[in-house]
Amino acid sequence: MKSTAITSMQAKEQLLHEIDEIPDFLLEEVLDFVQFLKSKHLRNKLEISAMSEAVLAKDWLRPEEDEAWQDL
Repeated sequence: MKSTAITSMQAKEQLLHEIDEIPDFLLEEVLDFVQFLKSKHLRNKLEISAMSEAVLAKDWLRPEEDEAWQDL
């Protein structure tokens, strides 16, 4: 079965082509949207990291853990 998924390189090429074709008055809006997407992705990663840290801290901060790692 042939995959119809677009590769990362194909997506970049298509995006660059679209940017070349877009009217100048829309470029700032497109740039704002791309920056928003990057910011949203980073924010999500940071939130997940913070949630993971809080959950894992319950195990990390036990006396048994300190004892297990004291020789390192």
